Amino acid sequence: MINNDSGSEFCTCRVGPLLLGIEVSEVQEVLFQSDYTTIPRTDRRIAGLINLRGQIATAIDLRIRLGVEPTEHNENVHIVVRHQGEPVSLMVDAIGDVIAVPKDAFEPPPETLTGVAKELITGAYKLDNELLLSLDANRTITGSAGSFLETTR
Repeated sequence: MINNDSGSEFCTCRVGPLLLGIEVSEVQEVLFQSDYTTIPRTDRRIAGLINLRGQIATAIDLRIRLGVEPTEHNENVHIVVRHQGEPVSLMVDAIGDVIAVPKDAFEPPPETLTGVAKELITGAYKLDNELLLSLDANRTITGSAGSFLETTR
């Protein structure tokens, strides 16, 4: 994911105990929005649909997608990325800062990752007090078996 000598900038967020980073170049915007419309009989990873200034966007619950214990969302934070030209929301617990990490700080994903997180995390960066896990937004949306968004279209 790092494509230059100086490193990358990540939009950071929390999903349960995980500190995740999505490359800033992949992020369209961040929304603090508590309402979304659920879709009956759809993939459980899809929380529902949000209205993005008149454009409908699918909202993916990253807790469920990453296999983190589900919880009731009090205030939903949406990181909006684009997938095949369409906006898609990745629902997270909290948004953090945008941080720059040097290229030489990149490491392979931790061996302790299990389940689907192992396929979605491309690497890690050691920060002062914790590990920043680099999330592949495209793989998060499509998964290894193809896009599950087709159920909402």
